[in-house]
Amino acid sequence: MLTSKVTKILEDVRRRGDRAVRAALRRFDGIDAAPSSWRVPLSETTAALKRLPVERRRTLEQCAKRIRDYHVAEYRHSPRSWKERLGGTWVGQEVRTVDSVGAYVPGGRFAYPSTVLMTCIPARVAGVRRVVVCTPPRHLTDEVLAAAALAEADELFRIGGVAAVGALAYGTATVQPVDLIVGPGKAWVTEAKRQVFGTVGIDMLAGPSEIVILADRSAPADWVAADMMAQAEHDPMARSTLIALDAGVLTAVRRAVAPALRKQCRFVKVKDWPAAAAEANRLAPEHLAVAVKKPSSLLPLLRNAGAMFLGAASPVAAGDYWAGPSHVLPTARSARFSSGLSVQTFLKRSSVIEISDRAMAHAAPLVARFAESEGLTYHAQSARSRETL
Repeated sequence: MLTSKVTKILEDVRRRGDRAVRAALRRFDGIDAAPSSWRVPLSETTAALKRLPVERRRTLEQCAKRIRDYHVAEYRHSPRSWKERLGGTWVGQEVRTVDSVGAYVPGGRFAYPSTVLMTCIPARVAGVRRVVVCTPPRHLTDEVLAAAALAEADELFRIGGVAAVGALAYGTATVQPVDLIVGPGKAWVTEAKRQVFGTVGIDMLAGPSEIVILADRSAPADWVAADMMAQAEHDPMARSTLIALDAGVLTAVRRAVAPALRKQCRFVKVKDWPAAAAEANRLAPEHLAVAVKKPSSLLPLLRNAGAMFLGAASPVAAGDYWAGPSHVLPTARSARFSSGLSVQTFLKRSSVIEISDRAMAHAAPLVARFAESEGLTYHAQSARSRETL
């Protein structure tokens, strides 16, 4: 049902452009806004930053600086272009930055200026030329506007949901298409990203938020409970899991969790820390908190997580806003094979091959024989035509 509804909206945007987006705004947001009003002038973002109360502005500025500093450091360790000689052949790779990116900033129950920072700043550090932000119109708060200014977004649009994903992927008269769409969203947006993949790139298919916590008696029960509730409050579908060796730890934390959120929490007792690590690896969570006395001792056992938070003094909330790495992370066990959004999300590699005449003449018979073994006649002809170089 959801899939077919998303398909219908996307196809409408692809065919009718702005008219379809305007219809979606009326249907889902209750707003009849002309296309000329969708784009927010950048002057509004800087004005919003200036009018924020001093403390809130400084909070955004300090977090933005921390996020930028982290990604600058990450960029220094990112893959680089290289070239190496193998006999008569030069081989290597060229690393290039994606030209344009659409950052989807969700609305729903909350507004998320943090997501503006966590998507746009790494894109900027990577060198993306055009960064576009789309967010539902009812959640375009002063904080979101100010975050767009701090993150140096080039364009900001008051459109959200499936229609925004379609506009970014296919383009309309008002919204020029992008090469890559990043950022989290709920089920409709996630399904839309899945369907437009191939027309554009996407960072990941992110589901409801989740946390797994490994804890012992050294971690205060109220701290652990607060961390579990912090994930649960994102969405009724969010899930929090506590794994411990000590039944007393599980009981104390369960009691400290607000009754209204306990149904989203799971409490698991295991026999030893290798078993705890094995369960955490199986769950491959978005967030993995290691709230034990010596967290580094468990690190070699932990393989699957979007982000790891070591020590009881390292809450996921700090990672959501201030620590540095992007909070856009793989969910639903996809941390088994994928990573969170980073500078590398915006980089792409092209292999480079330069063969000398002599080397190609020598290799031509081998290449031709291989092609013939696969039944590819013209591949073989292409190779043999160079035998006389």
